[in-house]
Amino acid sequence: MKFIQTLLIILLIFFGLRILFRLLAPYIMRYIAKKAGERFQNMAQGYSSRNQSPKQEGETVIEDVPRREQTSNKNVGEYIDYEEID
Repeated sequence: MKFIQTLLIILLIFFGLRILFRLLAPYIMRYIAKKAGERFQNMAQGYSSRNQSPKQEGETVIEDVPRREQTSNKNVGEYIDYEEID
């Protein structure tokens, strides 16, 4: 009898939490979406304010200097051209 009572209590708690979550899920999702929107808006404002530095007309500004990559090493070895024999 005690086992059935424990099982019923566990099922009651499980279904109660399920119903409660269904009722609260829209509010939770709305809160999460609102916070994410605020975070993206703050990131966009920070990016736009950082890029709007006062520049005179005709001024050239180089922000990133591209790195030169080595094309090849001339001391690799000898090139051998093979021919296929039938």
